[in-house]
Parts: sequence; C-alpha cells; structure tokens
Amino acid sequence: MKFNINTPEGTRDRLFAECQERRQVQAKLTRLFRQRGFLEVSTPETEFYDLFARSGSAIPQERMIKVGDPSGKFCVMRPDSTTPIARVAATKLKAVAMPQRLYYDQTVYRANPAHNGGSREIPQCGVELIGAKGKKADVEIIVTAIDALRCCGAPKFHVELGHAGYFRELAGRLELENSAVEEIRALIEGKNFAALKDFLEPYRGNPACAALEQLSRLFGGVEVLGQAEKLAGKTPAVDYLSELYDELSAAGYGPYIRFDLGMVHQIDYYTGVVFRGYVEGAGDAVLSGGRYDNLVGIFGREAQATGFAVDVDAVARTLPEMVLPVLRTVVHYEPGYLAQALEAVDGRPAGTCELSPCRTLESSLNLARDKGAEMVLVLDKDGERTVRV
Repeated sequence: MKFNINTPEGTRDRLFAECQERRQVQAKLTRLFRQRGFLEVSTPETEFYDLFARSGSAIPQERMIKVGDPSGKFCVMRPDSTTPIARVAATKLKAVAMPQRLYYDQTVYRANPAHNGGSREIPQCGVELIGAKGKKADVEIIVTAIDALRCCGAPKFHVELGHAGYFRELAGRLELENSAVEEIRALIEGKNFAALKDFLEPYRGNPACAALEQLSRLFGGVEVLGQAEKLAGKTPAVDYLSELYDELSAAGYGPYIRFDLGMVHQIDYYTGVVFRGYVEGAGDAVLSGGRYDNLVGIFGREAQATGFAVDVDAVARTLPEMVLPVLRTVVHYEPGYLAQALEAVDGRPAGTCELSPCRTLESSLNLARDKGAEMVLVLDKDGERTVRV
C-alpha cells in the first residue's frame, strides 16, 4: 500500500536559511522582552476546548484544531497563547505580586478555510502585562510592540491604534439591541457600505449614525481623531487615544503611530486600546494586541491586562534573505586525531568547515568535490596538510 509522503494542508517543511531567519527573529524578540523585565512562560500545545469556549476566546470555534484525548474530553491544539497564560497567572502565579510581565515563544495552531493557502502553524513571540491598568501600562505595551518590530530590522512599518470603546459608545447612543449591534459590527468589519447605510437609515438624525457610517474610513494620521470628534462629538475613547499619542510622540514614537477607528474585530474580547502592526512587504498585520481586562478574572483572579503577539514568520519574510555560509574545507582525519579535527572545525566560521565521515583520503576528496569545497584538511601521523580539490 502506497503511503502519502506529503505534509497535511496548512503545514510544510522549512529548510536551511528559512529556519535561521525564523530563529534570528525569535532571538531578537526574546532578548528585547527579557531586557524589559518580562519572564518566559510556556503552556501545553493541547488544551481542553472548554478553556477557550468559556473564556470568550478571540479565536472562533471553527478555527480551532480538534484532537482526541484519552480521557474522552474534547481538546484543541493551542489556538492562542493569551488565554492559557491568563489561566497560569490566575492559578500557578496566584501568589506572585502584580503586575506580572510574562513573555512566550511558542506556536499556535489554527484551521483555515480549505485551499486558502494559510498556515495552520503560526510561530509567535509575545508579551502579556497582567495586573496593570491605565495609560502607563498601555504606553509600555505599545512602545514594546514598536521596538519589537524595530529590533528585528523590519523595513518601513507602523502601528495602528484603535479603541474598542469607541464603537461601543456610538452603538450605545442608538440604543440598539445586542443583535443589532453585532449586525452593525459585522457590516463595518466586512466593509459592506451599502448594507450599512440601509441599516442606519432610521437613525439618520443621530450624530452617532454618521460616525458609524464612516467608521471603516476613519484611518490615517492623528488628524483622524479630529475627524471622529467632528462626526460624533467628544468621546472618552478618542480623548484617551489622543492622550496616548501625546505621550508616545513626546518619547519619539510618534512617526510610527497611525489610527484606525474601524478596528471592530473581537469587540467582546477587547476592552480598551487595540492595535495592529504592519510592515512593508507583508500582506497583512504581523503584530496584533490590545487590552483585555475581563479575561484573567474568569479563572478566579481579577486582573486587568494588555499584551500583543508577533507573527514570527510574517516578520521574517519581510527581511532580506539570509545568505548561508559556503563550505570551504572538509577535514579528513585518521583514528586518534578526532580532537585535532574538532578543533579545526570549531576554529573556523560556522558552516564553512565540516568533518569527513570517509575512511580514505580519496573518498574525502570526492566528497569535497561533490559539496563544492575548496580543500581537504588532512590530519594524520605525518601532521597537518591541505589538499586542494
């Protein structure tokens, strides 16, 4: 019986330079996180489905990859890291003082619609600041997100800020049922402008109506905040974003900041500032995060929180392609000369020298030719010598 040697849809093998590019991004991100006082945590790759279902996870159920469990309980491959880390903070770290600065470097697994080409395996590096509220905490996370993209050497990039409270306040002014609010949110997120206009027609005299109709177009520089105020008047959310921008600009981060008040995704999950990072050359956001003040409390410990995750592979693809070292020397050694052979390999730049497994010098020379090496270093009873290939 012939077996399938292909990888499952949404997965693939990664080779050589691509692996090094991923590791380089991970190393730079985790170094920054440690420098800023974050400590690493790791959570299981499989979790009980109930963990995400009962916590109001930002990941839809249909995107979770289901797996079996010997206990018979319904499990999923870890679809996001924030929910398990919130559980850890509320249980295993219950005696640890707040705020807790936690970081992770692990893969999340998400199902994609058939044949859309997306990956099921998404390596992420991220941080969670748990037990910290207010402007200082939000500023810290946003500047850490900007510095994360900057330390990776990302080309032109920016971070877009929004606020979950802005949409809630506008919808609240229309005094709508929850189902109607969700319908408006879906129309805005889907950029279905014609249907949105028809839906809002009965509320045309309310200033919030004009703002909701224009919400998906309210993106760009700081001038967007002024446009939002003209449409709907003063709102706490826009005032707060303005305060954040002033603080970020004073610290030199203003050029990296833009605004998108139409970020209405996962509105029941996020409770305050939301943001996404975009890098030139990437087709979608490579970083996302925001404030989620209700999640940790679900696990028995009230704590406001904020954080973000970086898609490691998405960032790596925007960087210059890494050039692998060229093999120049093959070391042929006789029995008893292993120590000298290892010293020769370890004393040269990584990847430019390797040991020969061949018994004869002739075979080592043939190996060097096949690999494109320049020479064979010979170590035997006659000493050390090189033979050009």
